Amino acid sequence: MKALLQRVRHASVSLPSGECRRVGPGLLVLLGVGRGDSEQDAAWLAAKTLKLRVFPNAEGKFDRSVSDISGELLVVSQFTLYGDCLEGNRPDFAGAAPPAEADSLYRFYTRELSRSGLAVRTGEFGSHMDVELLNDGPVTVMLDSSSRARK
Repeated sequence: MKALLQRVRHASVSLPSGECRRVGPGLLVLLGVGRGDSEQDAAWLAAKTLKLRVFPNAEGKFDRSVSDISGELLVVSQFTLYGDCLEGNRPDFAGAAPPAEADSLYRFYTRELSRSGLAVRTGEFGSHMDVELLNDGPVTVMLDSSSRARK
């Protein structure tokens, strides 16, 4: 699984129904699920998301997590994180998990985040959405559960 985390002052997602879901300050998480990903990947990624120190302390150093600041999280499914652009000019998404599998792991990841007690909002899996954010910093970090096997 891949998660592109953006530290935000606020973020929102507009759903096809017209509903708008907002958070801030905290993290916008663009979440991609790859073929072969598991609940263990999702649990590891959720724990890492909650503990990653990308918020400043009093000296301005990255020393606080979204949990430390009681921040909010907006999670939006993003299969395009698995776009392979090495050949040709059109991304190949063969590395992305099939929709039913991806939706299940997306929901598992968001449930794991919600267990923290922080406010967690989501987009609508598989829908075309408009996402808006005010990136704070800007700070953007990529997490990839496949890297945990290399440690």
